[in-house]
Amino acid sequence: MELRHLRYFVAVVEEQSFTKAAEKLFIAQPPLSRQIQNLENELGIQLFERGSRPLQTTQAGQFFYQHAVKLLSNAEEIKAMTKRVGTTDRVMRMGFVASLLYGLLPRITYLFRQQQPNLKVELIEMSTKDQIQALKEGRIDVGFGRLRISDAAVRRVLLREEPLMVAVHSSHPFSNKTEGVYLAEIAEENMFFYPTTSKPNFSTQMQSIFSEHGLEPRYSKEVREIQLALGLVAAGEGICVVPDSARTIQFPHLKYIPLLDADAFSPIFLATRNLDESEDIHALFDCIYQIYDLEAIKYDRAGF
Repeated sequence: MELRHLRYFVAVVEEQSFTKAAEKLFIAQPPLSRQIQNLENELGIQLFERGSRPLQTTQAGQFFYQHAVKLLSNAEEIKAMTKRVGTTDRVMRMGFVASLLYGLLPRITYLFRQQQPNLKVELIEMSTKDQIQALKEGRIDVGFGRLRISDAAVRRVLLREEPLMVAVHSSHPFSNKTEGVYLAEIAEENMFFYPTTSKPNFSTQMQSIFSEHGLEPRYSKEVREIQLALGLVAAGEGICVVPDSARTIQFPHLKYIPLLDADAFSPIFLATRNLDESEDIHALFDCIYQIYDLEAIKYDRAGF
């Protein structure tokens, strides 16, 4: 059995047609049919329900499909990682969501560069969702994000849970509640969510927190990015929920107050490929925990 046989089989399953699969693979249909028949002969089982329209797998075929997809994914990971290992100039490409630049990511990256002078570090802004695909395709090596997105080919490590704040105008009644407010108190306010990138994103994460409390913001609007949301808050247009690190963004008349609900936090994850146990990944985790120690931030050290 060769990888090409797995690719042929997966294409037929996903297209539910030998004809469409052959077009996708840029081969003629008769050779494709023979390859699938040879695969069935080698396995000694029938993979497809003959005569079904559209084409359907047998129970054994569905089992084989699920594992074939994993094997092909692992093969692509190995190929990408091998290319990286064989590259003369070592490079680590780090995907990140923009809001993390207001927190500790710049310090972590700077320390990492100082401790790894022979490693070229590239920062690439992308959503958490896009990071998963980029990891699998070898376009980045690690991803820093805020969403819980599961994928069998990706290992996700929770670094910490960042408290959430409410940004308000200094004339707003909430600005005097320095101890903080609850989600139930702000649900009736004009509220800005961000960003407007493809979902899921931070906006959907915040709306989910409201939903889990049986709440729904009465007046809400999505805007492009966090700076725009906070600029509108500073103009007295409404309020916005942001991570604690966003307090470094300052506008006149802009105030930040804590959210008091127990689950009012935004998780920060680091994602890597499952098979990647490189020394560079270990070194990056060491830098992260060094910074956390300096800032007295609680964390559970990952098993890297």
